[in-house]
Amino acid sequence: MAKRSGWPSLAGIFMSERPKSPWGGGSGSNGNDGDGSGGSGPRNPWNVPPEGRRPGNRGNVTSLEELLKRARNGGGGGGGGNPFNGNLPGFGPKVWVLIAGLVVILWLAVTSFHAVSQQERLVVQTLGRYSGTLEPGYRWTLPYPITTVQTVDITYRTENFPENAGENLMITGDQNIVDLAYSVRWDVVNPSDYVFQFRDPRATVRATAETAMRAIVATTTLNDTIGAGRTRIEARVQQTMQQILDEYGAGVRIQSVGINNASAPAAVDEAFKQVTAAQQGAQAAKNNANAYAQQVIAAAQGEAAEFDKIYEQYKLAPEVTRRRLYYETMEQVLSKTDKTIIEAPGVNAYLPLPSLGRRVEEPAAAAEPKAQPNQGASR
Repeated sequence: MAKRSGWPSLAGIFMSERPKSPWGGGSGSNGNDGDGSGGSGPRNPWNVPPEGRRPGNRGNVTSLEELLKRARNGGGGGGGGNPFNGNLPGFGPKVWVLIAGLVVILWLAVTSFHAVSQQERLVVQTLGRYSGTLEPGYRWTLPYPITTVQTVDITYRTENFPENAGENLMITGDQNIVDLAYSVRWDVVNPSDYVFQFRDPRATVRATAETAMRAIVATTTLNDTIGAGRTRIEARVQQTMQQILDEYGAGVRIQSVGINNASAPAAVDEAFKQVTAAQQGAQAAKNNANAYAQQVIAAAQGEAAEFDKIYEQYKLAPEVTRRRLYYETMEQVLSKTDKTIIEAPGVNAYLPLPSLGRRVEEPAAAAEPKAQPNQGASR
């Protein structure tokens, strides 16, 4: 008869005979539960049981050895007392081969098949040596541990400085202190260098950004840092960072650098505001002076052009031009003074009496304040 194994065999072990305690079954047990002398006391577990040795046992067979033997033989006593014996199939060699094959297939599928997205790259190592980079798509490699892969996210990242809320003080080229907040945007262009060249690429990028920004600000004045020079500083910092990272072979590209805030420290912010207001006032006064100078220059150039035109006419007719200039000059002079016109003989002259009276009153009014101190002194 073929022997069966499995859970039915284990069930047969425990159902082949009634379980009993090695020290006896208590007051309600029969004589077989004793120590072999028929008494009711506890039996020595190392003595031969009253029913004698079981067939097939050799020497002192322990209970564990007997249990294992029953499991291998499909239960004890030729299957008597085991209701499950022969009802369910056991795990034979073919079943274990099938299970092992399924495990191997699953292991190969999990460690050899890779789905790479558009924003990822897989850095592949074969036996610990770099062997290539997998592009997006469905890719196959040798199974683990022959081949290991590492996923690299190549999308852009943004680093903010300072990382937490607070001051980020730097010294400028004119020995002033500025509180600078800026951001750096970067991405990965060479995944293999990004993985193997640095242990912590993000920390390297942040340290490079701090170094480049402080070096550039140290050569720039405060007015340029907080004013119109920001664009130039950003471009120089980006160029410096890219140069340093390329020399290290970091596999990183700096996309942009942006200064978010540049101001004086909070302790001296009020004084800096006053300085800024004074600078703006000085610039406004300078602009007004330049505008007035342009007006004066334009007027002078206009008069010079007019004089050139008159000189051209003077060269054509000197006498007429000279008389015309004389009349125009006298007209300008006499128009600002009081005058008396005397006509030809036989004509009554018109005397501008109101104008004469005004000319008499004006000298008197001008001389009156000078007479008051003399009167006060005589008193």
